[in-house]
Amino acid sequence: MSQLHLTEIGRVAVPSTDQDAALAFYRDTLGFDVRSDETFADGSMRWIEVVPPGHETGIALAPPMPDGPTNVDTGIILSTSDIEADHKSLKDAGVKVDDEIQRMGPPVPPMFWLSDPNGNRLAIVEPLQ
Repeated sequence: MSQLHLTEIGRVAVPSTDQDAALAFYRDTLGFDVRSDETFADGSMRWIEVVPPGHETGIALAPPMPDGPTNVDTGIILSTSDIEADHKSLKDAGVKVDDEIQRMGPPVPPMFWLSDPNGNRLAIVEPLQ
């Protein structure tokens, strides 16, 4: 096999049956920047990408593939510098989050799970120092 030329993880796709609700959540609640919000295929389809401020790897809020899964465990893990504050802020904002922050002890960092408006799950983790 010849050498590949992979350079980064550019984006991950999250199935979004309601792209407007997903965009509002990732932009307004999580504070992500909108990198792209374009229509294509004669205006019948929409491609949205959001990124954490100052970072390159984004999330594509894409319509699900025909007969594809929705409400998925995305495997996306977002890092935070203050898990207590973020957990409280998201919970106070009405976001579906775990009731408690999981604390299993080293080497596992404290974490909790949340769901976006389409039911997709993401984790927030405060990396251990």
